[in-house]
Amino acid sequence: MTASSAAGQGGARPALETRDLTVRFGGHVAVNGVSCRFDRGTLTAIVGPNGAGKTTYFNLISGQLKATAGEVLLDGHDLSSHGAAGRTRRGIGRAFQLTNLFPNLTVRENVRLAVQARRGRGFDIFSMAAHGRHLIERADEILERVRLAARGEDVVATLPHGDQRKLEVAILIALEPSIFMFDEPTAGMSVDEVPVILDLIHEIKADPAKTVLLVEHKMDVVHSLADRIIVLHNGYLVADGDPREVVASPIVQEAYLGMGAATHV
Repeated sequence: MTASSAAGQGGARPALETRDLTVRFGGHVAVNGVSCRFDRGTLTAIVGPNGAGKTTYFNLISGQLKATAGEVLLDGHDLSSHGAAGRTRRGIGRAFQLTNLFPNLTVRENVRLAVQARRGRGFDIFSMAAHGRHLIERADEILERVRLAARGEDVVATLPHGDQRKLEVAILIALEPSIFMFDEPTAGMSVDEVPVILDLIHEIKADPAKTVLLVEHKMDVVHSLADRIIVLHNGYLVADGDPREVVASPIVQEAYLGMGAATHV
């Protein structure tokens, strides 16, 4: 199935849409005219070989990179003039492949700051107890959900990698976005830690008001989560559709699975 059969075309307005999204670095076109629609209540996996443009596409959607051309629309509103902070306020939440935390604060403080930001009260690191018990209670609820309740008073810099990844998901949940973006959420995690992250993503995906985008190399993770796969190759969107159909398509086999390898993407 090719990009021309993108999910949601012709139907209700998508939660998120990119139109001819393009970015150039000098003479190199890293993402080339990618148009795609993402509906509520769905999880789309974005896959492709190394250098295909997956993380760059994520960076364009979340505002870490400014597009050379094209648009990003949230609920039909063009976000092209907004940077990363503005897009976060409007409901695009991003968890990074490399953790993006306050390493010298405690686990609870990291989540409390995200709850505080969501309530529109800003980041006031120097008055931790001044903004009400309800912020702490909400932070504790989220830490319980991500299985980090026992680590609430630990300084983030002391956490093992797997717990830092869980904390980043906790912060994303605290921000209550309508769009959840996960960039290789299980990277560097032990086999025992992966199910916690996958369960959390399953929970988020089950909410019909949420839209989930996932960049992932592990095909078993993709198959366990994705309603749909889109494939990028050399910056182009080359396939889009049902996971089994996309993985089996000749263009995907040739472009990036190679020699029938089907364990990683």
